[in-house]
Amino acid sequence: MNSRTLVSDGIVSTLCRQCDMHCGINVQVENGRLTKITGDKGHPIGRGKICPKGTAALEMIYHRDRILSPLKRMPNGQFKPIPYDQAIAEITDKMSEIKAAVGARSIGAWTGEAIGFLQQEEYARRFIHALGSPNYFSSESVCYAARHIAYYLVQGYYPACDDYANSSVILIWGANLEITHPPFMREVLQGKQKGAKIVVIDPRKTRTERHADLAVRIIPGTDGALVWGLISHLIRNGKHDAEFVRQYTVGFDDFKAYAEKFDLAVVSRETGVPTDTIRQLADLIARNVPRISQYVGISLEHQVNGVNVIRAIVSLGNICGSTDIPGGSPWPEYPDVRRLTLYDHLPLDDLQPIGADRFPLLYQFRKQCSSLMAMDYMLGQGDYPLRGCIITGANPVLTNPNAAKVKQALSSLDLLVVKDLFVTETARLAHYIIPAASFLERSELHYYPRKYLAALTRKVIEFEGVRNEYDFWKDLADALGFGERYFPWPDETAVNQWIIEGSGIDFQALEKSTCGVEYAPVRRRKFETTPFPTPSGKIELTTDVTTFRGSPSIPEYLPPRHRPGQEGTSVFLLATGARSPFYYHSRYRNIERFQKRKPEPVVKINALDAERLRISNGEKVRIISKTGELVISVKILKADEVLPGILQIGHGWDQGNVNLLTDDADMDPISGYPNLKHVVVRVEKTQCE
Repeated sequence: MNSRTLVSDGIVSTLCRQCDMHCGINVQVENGRLTKITGDKGHPIGRGKICPKGTAALEMIYHRDRILSPLKRMPNGQFKPIPYDQAIAEITDKMSEIKAAVGARSIGAWTGEAIGFLQQEEYARRFIHALGSPNYFSSESVCYAARHIAYYLVQGYYPACDDYANSSVILIWGANLEITHPPFMREVLQGKQKGAKIVVIDPRKTRTERHADLAVRIIPGTDGALVWGLISHLIRNGKHDAEFVRQYTVGFDDFKAYAEKFDLAVVSRETGVPTDTIRQLADLIARNVPRISQYVGISLEHQVNGVNVIRAIVSLGNICGSTDIPGGSPWPEYPDVRRLTLYDHLPLDDLQPIGADRFPLLYQFRKQCSSLMAMDYMLGQGDYPLRGCIITGANPVLTNPNAAKVKQALSSLDLLVVKDLFVTETARLAHYIIPAASFLERSELHYYPRKYLAALTRKVIEFEGVRNEYDFWKDLADALGFGERYFPWPDETAVNQWIIEGSGIDFQALEKSTCGVEYAPVRRRKFETTPFPTPSGKIELTTDVTTFRGSPSIPEYLPPRHRPGQEGTSVFLLATGARSPFYYHSRYRNIERFQKRKPEPVVKINALDAERLRISNGEKVRIISKTGELVISVKILKADEVLPGILQIGHGWDQGNVNLLTDDADMDPISGYPNLKHVVVRVEKTQCE
């Protein structure tokens, strides 16, 4: 590998981008080679801690399988290295051909998180709109955006992270923070040291539960019943913040009337949680109003009523009066910086963005097109054809539901370009694979809204022949004739300077700081002087029904269509997607030391279920759903580690792709998110080796 470090020896402080926490790290350089990554003790997020994925960045950038030159798929299916300029020329020629034949909207851009977030996303959005297409897709079609929609519907903003360190009660809904968000977990534990009570609500026993004062084992898909029961208890006993509700909310009377349906007996019957546990939790919250904080995990998004469940959870915090107070849920403020997107200049809404008609809130709040519906458009089942797609840092063959359909759809394209660090399962379907630059090879802006800080990552190394994200999109734009207008900056440093120009943030200070630069003083209780960013200017406990095109204004609870054990002894509910300390979605599975720790996917099953089915630990079983089937090894859990009738399989594995079992048509009607947490499956014993 031909590489050059920006300093030949020394330590460079920057931000990790192996996940979206952006912890501070120190990168050691010796004789022009990166040798070690450690946590930056002075950084306000990681505070010197770093997870296994962070240290694996060096193994990733120097990996023997890393792509360092463009690859073109030949007629025989094999990939052949070609010069970068040739690849750009051939890709843009094909794009021009598609545009001339069926229109620019028949080309899409799709970003994932493997090589960045935020700025990388905005480059792709800018490019595709400059081309004349509204069709921007990302991993947000199946991750995060549903929470964003729910929070925005209630209060007009997303808090990102509550003030756990100063809270009295911390509710963790369907998340394993110790694994997924270690910096958040450290703040939770700071709160615990100050006396906060931690409540973990989950169908399974997690590492986070070890720190819990109360563990609530709940039937998947019934979180909505529990939160309405808590709301009902608070209101019935006059323990909510009545003054905050009176001054700063709308819809309370209807909200209160609906909550009356959820007495302890009803909630217990729906959730499987004992009435004493529900009462204990409700009383705990009532005693500690208003310093109530919450974390809503992705598992709540992956339910067929996910947006409304999360709306109810957000509303619970608001009627407690925990809004924008110390120990509650902050109202973050972002710096006044320029955006790279072109939605104000080239909205293109009249070109029928894919999914905007069926899931208008996904497009309204996130300007996201539905990646699930994109598959139908690729297969000729949409309002117009989708014939080309450029994917950067995403691997939908492993991360999107109904994997067989995803593979078929991507394989049908006239042009598929994948930009990534490695030849992923998605890249194997591409016509062209372009090498990507890792986070250590780029400089980009990042913001910590809960800390009111702006920060700049530092470029540490560069590899010959590898273009960063800005250069790649600029090269395409230049070849297509609109680079001078829409990508005029010479490099990413000039882009960074342009973004913050006029914001009051000093670029030189950013370059010198390892911990970020404060862009505004932290303020609390802003609602006393500033209306909430909702249509009414207040917290909306109910929402205009026209927003949902006929859906109820109240975030109603819908019982899950299936419950554990109700349909026969071999029928289960499958929950997918639990994270590992070593892997992040489909990434890092080629890191050798991680492979040794977790070499293959397994299906986790309750010991009582395994005994009933006469299944042994390590035995292969066949899991069958309406969408597909999967043969996988069994890992038996203790009876108290997961509810009977529930199976768990992690996602992101090539051999053992759980998304062969998930259904892209089973989705939340508001967000368009797939059901990934209570998939009906059947288990069969098999002799397969």
